[in-house]
Amino acid sequence: MEAELRMIHKNDTWELVDRPANRNGYNQQHGIDFFETFVPVAMLDTIRLLFALAAQKQWKVHQLDVKSVFLNRFIKEEIFVEQPDGFKAPRAWYDRIDAYLSRLGFEKSISEPTFYVKKVKIETLLIVSLYVDDLLVTGCRSELIKNFKKQLQDVFEITDLGLMTYFIGMEVNQNEHFIFISQQVFALKVLNNFCMTNCKPASTPVALGEKLSSNSDHDRVDEKSYRSLIGCLLYLTATRPDIMYAVSLLSRFMHCCNIAHFKVAKRVLRYVKGTLGYGVKFERAKELKLVGYSDSDWSSKKRQTIAQSTAEAEYIAVATAVDQAIWLKKLLSDLNVDQVEATKTKVDNQSVVAIAKNPVFHGKTKHFKVKYHFVREAELSKEINFIHCCSKVQLTDILTKPLAALRFEYLKKEIRVCCFVAKEEC
Repeated sequence: MEAELRMIHKNDTWELVDRPANRNGYNQQHGIDFFETFVPVAMLDTIRLLFALAAQKQWKVHQLDVKSVFLNRFIKEEIFVEQPDGFKAPRAWYDRIDAYLSRLGFEKSISEPTFYVKKVKIETLLIVSLYVDDLLVTGCRSELIKNFKKQLQDVFEITDLGLMTYFIGMEVNQNEHFIFISQQVFALKVLNNFCMTNCKPASTPVALGEKLSSNSDHDRVDEKSYRSLIGCLLYLTATRPDIMYAVSLLSRFMHCCNIAHFKVAKRVLRYVKGTLGYGVKFERAKELKLVGYSDSDWSSKKRQTIAQSTAEAEYIAVATAVDQAIWLKKLLSDLNVDQVEATKTKVDNQSVVAIAKNPVFHGKTKHFKVKYHFVREAELSKEINFIHCCSKVQLTDILTKPLAALRFEYLKKEIRVCCFVAKEEC
């Protein structure tokens, strides 16, 4: 509190004035009295992509924190009784740092407005990612990062946190070979909050053949407690894609949770208890490749479209994966990392590969929604290369279905979920 008060006085943030006689309190309405109050923040997908890129190039990620960002003159500059735009300090901060980075020669990514890159022809010098008042910085040379920090400190009140070690609940371990992210502290807090610190560990997040339904005779449970647990588990998937399927399944029953649902949710906690310290490892590689399960992105969600065949269901899933792959490819291009070759997308359904590669409109696919056929254009333009793979090596199975323990462990290692302290696991 004392630090905040010092910043208020130092920056001359506001001044006290008499309340207008015709105003009783706050009565502004969004869209009428003020607009654009939000501030863009980097998505977890893009942050993980930054880790993957830094690990591939053997760069180190540094973290900076701007002190009292919303008290840095923005309130006094942006809020006036007669001003139609009203209070928009967050957006004012983003506009200011955006303008400053542009003056320093950074280019903003078209695909991600929180990513900035400074480059000279084909060489990438610095990459900056904004997360409100936190800046993640990486680059090819340490002296460039040092000079950039000094430039920021000349204009803003900056705390240099050095190498990134903790960010939005994620622990980050960096060395010359890999970057490892985990949420052990957060996981321990969740276990403690739900009295599961001494529970017996489970081998998998969800039992093989587990069936859940919204229509059952089981007693209902407290919705607030259930939603809190699922919310915590959803946040834990930021570094634990191995629990993605189980948590995605449980999140469907927020409105009708019962004892059966809570029992399965607690099994996920038992699995987390047995795998504390686990996370995702981004390793040094010869080249950064985007595949069906990419280095930076994972997701699992229920489809909104009812499919009339297995091929259609797989085709819809492929379209979603292609969407994400093309976006990531564009983002890498904005970061001066161009991928010339087509992105390999592995599919374990031969019919889908045939439909995507054959430009002839099949009579058996006329019921497919037209919007999903853009995958053919992606294949023809060489943006995407569909490859048939055996179901046994399909990595995305861990995100979409319950698995036996042996197969689950195999896929978990393949998607780089491992323990930081146990070398044999890595």
